[in-house]
Formats: sequence, structure tokens, C-alpha cells
Amino acid sequence: MDLNQLINDCKNNDRKAQEQLYRLYSSKLFAVCLKYSRNHTEAQDNFQDGFLLIFNKIEQYSFKGSFDGWLKRVMINHVLQQYRTQTFLSLVNEDVAEDHEVEIDDDNISLDYLLKIIQELPDRYRLVFNLYVNDGYSHADIADMLSINIGTSKSNLSRARMILKEKIEQHKNEENKKFPSAK
Repeated sequence: MDLNQLINDCKNNDRKAQEQLYRLYSSKLFAVCLKYSRNHTEAQDNFQDGFLLIFNKIEQYSFKGSFDGWLKRVMINHVLQQYRTQTFLSLVNEDVAEDHEVEIDDDNISLDYLLKIIQELPDRYRLVFNLYVNDGYSHADIADMLSINIGTSKSNLSRARMILKEKIEQHKNEENKKFPSAK
């Protein structure tokens, strides 16, 4: 079935079309929820509620721009909305720390481990990190989305990177103790 037809059928509340759209995009959108949520259970809740929101808002999709991008934006905005009501986003006012890149020079760090440590970041750091690093938003966009200032966005990103770097180094040290290299 043609994607445009599938979208139109979803706009007409066709349950089979909605099921097909769900099957087509569920894994990609669940991955988005995993990035922004604290854990797997929270990601499942955000995913289910987000997909209901997509079906409620699909009428607003005007066939301009990428449908994939539209779906992702709706899902990200839904997940972020869960955090906007929490005061930590509006109360943080930190000095801008110098932005450091974190390089992972070890192929032994699994994607599962990286996802786990990103999910363990404090909410404000995790959200800014994912928006900036994984989804390419600017600090101005992030500040708008989270109702924070640009300096706070930059500071939160820097702190997230420092925490991740420390956890990766700790993990590598633990692995080296388990499996010392033969020299």
C-alpha cells in the first residue's frame, strides 16, 4: 500500500490502516522513546501514549516534509511533555561549562551499555544530551523545547558528557581487571 494512502486511511480512522502504520513504525519510534526515557518500562508507557497521540494528530500532517520526521517530532515532543511539568527543567540555572567531546576509543562498549548509562543520566542531562547529540537539535531549539535558557542547555550537555565519560572509563577499568591483556 502507498504511504500517502495509508496516511489518508489513518486520517479516516481506518483501524486496519492504523495497525499497519503501527507495525511499520513501532520499532523506530520505540527506539526514540528508549533514548528519552529513564528505563524500559517508562519507554513502553511513553510509546503507547505517544502512538495514541499520533493517531489523534495525524489529521494535522499536511504531506509537507518527511512523514518519518513528523512522527519522530510528535513522539519526542510527547516524551518531553512528560518532563515539562517537572520543576527541574525550569529551576536549573547553571554557569556554562566548557563543552568537551567524549570519544569512545574502545570497540568493547556495547550499544546496550551505552543506552543503559544514557538512561541513568539525570533527566535534564539525558534530555539535552539526546536532543543535541542523537537528534541534532541546536541549543536554541533545545532551550525552546525545554523552556530553559541556552546556557543551561550547554551546561547540561557538558555535564552529561562528563558523567558518560566517567562511567565509560570506569566500565573499561572494570573490564580490564576481569580480562587483563597479555603483555
